[in-house]
Formats: sequence, C-alpha cells, structure tokens
Amino acid sequence: MSEGILRVERDGPIGRLILDNPARRNAIGAGMWRAIPQAMSDFEADPQVRCIVVRGQGRVAFAAGADISEFEQRRSNEAGVKQYESLIDAAHKALEQSRKPVIAHIHGFCIGGGLATALSCDLRFAGASSQFAIPAARLGLGYGVAGTNRLVATVGHAFAREIMFTARRFSAAEALAMGLVNRVLPDDDLDEFVRTTVLALAENAPLTIASAKTVIDDLIAPVGEFVASREAIARCMGSEDYIEGRRAFMEKRAPRFTGR
Repeated sequence: MSEGILRVERDGPIGRLILDNPARRNAIGAGMWRAIPQAMSDFEADPQVRCIVVRGQGRVAFAAGADISEFEQRRSNEAGVKQYESLIDAAHKALEQSRKPVIAHIHGFCIGGGLATALSCDLRFAGASSQFAIPAARLGLGYGVAGTNRLVATVGHAFAREIMFTARRFSAAEALAMGLVNRVLPDDDLDEFVRTTVLALAENAPLTIASAKTVIDDLIAPVGEFVASREAIARCMGSEDYIEGRRAFMEKRAPRFTGR
C-alpha cells in the first residue's frame, strides 16, 4: 500500500497541496485522495488564501497516477471500484469547484490520475522536461465520464482521442501545442514563474475570478445522462482485460489483451 501523504502548506496568500509519495513518483493513494476535499474546504474557509497550488514533492514527478499497487485490493470488484472512484471524484470536484484559482505546478511525470488531477485545476504550468499520458488503454480500465469531459473540454475531441487511444507519453512541447498545459518553462525557471504568477493572481478581485470560474464551468458543463458511456465503462471494469492489465503492470510485463 502507498505510504504517501498529502502535505498542506500556507505561504501568505498561497495555499499549497503537495502530493508527497516520492518512492512511487508521487502516485496518489486512497489516503491522499481522501485528504484533498478537507484540505480544499479549509482553504475555501480561509480568507487569507487567495490562490491554491497543487504540486508533487520534488521535481521528478507531479504524480505518476493513482497508486496502482492498491488496485488489486481496492479496485478488483464492482463494489471496490465504486468506492475508490467516489474518493477520486470527490477529490477532483473539490479542486474544480473551488471559488479560488487552482494552479497545477508540474515537474516531471504527470500521468493517469496525476494528469486527471492537473485537469481539475484551472491552470497548468509545466517544466520543459515534463511528460504527460493517460495509460488507461494499457491497463484495461474504463476512463470515467467526468475525467474524459475535463480532457475534451481542455484539448478538444481530436486530441482527446489521440491521448486516450494511443496511451503514449507526450512531451511538454506536445502538451502545449494541444492546449493541455497553459505554459511551458525551462525546468529551473518554473518554480519562480509559478510563484510570481500566483502572487499576481492573488491581487486580483476574488469575486470576479469566482464569477469567471462559474460562468466558464457552466459553459463547458456536460449535458445528458451518458447511459451508454457508463455501460461501456462498466464493461471494461468487469472484463478479463482489466484483470490482465493491472496484473501485467504489477509484474512489469506487457499485457496480453483479448477483448474479453
């Protein structure tokens, strides 16, 4: 199981959430997902905090995804999948529904659940050596409607298809070209750029920012019940391929998918 923690810091008008699990490239475990909504609620209630920054510990990774070492125990059956997904959904909603601007500060690997977390933020600033991917197609799992909507709303359906179908890693330059990130900076310049930008945002009118967030979110909100989508996701999560995908990952071998 993951031994990672979510560290919460305050620095003047800046609130920080630090994904701290360096042994697993800051992979996000259940305890970390569970801690995010409370941390965000505390920041929301603090008038001194005007902006929130999410980052990984160190410069190797923002987050290399959800902690797949937990999947065999926590996501191996329908009930476990639903419970684990509810933790992740609550964390993502806490980030995206904040009235305050939330910035993803991205060094290194930003993969899977790490990228989904970055997409739940308002702005994404990345170092030049960062890498991005959603490897769901290499794991056999069904990617959720809400997460896919965030991706499509950010990069459009054509790039979303490429990201989801290929499951490959994209460079920071490719991510910038797709609109997946807002800015790419030299690795050594990223920290100062994020701090300067966030302090500038903290001086702007908070009600105007909150209003802009609400309007933009309303404009891109998905419409419909997505019955067929949810059924397709459920088929993935109940498949032999999903079992094969997570076991292959843990055994560090190529998966052998059969479509069953």
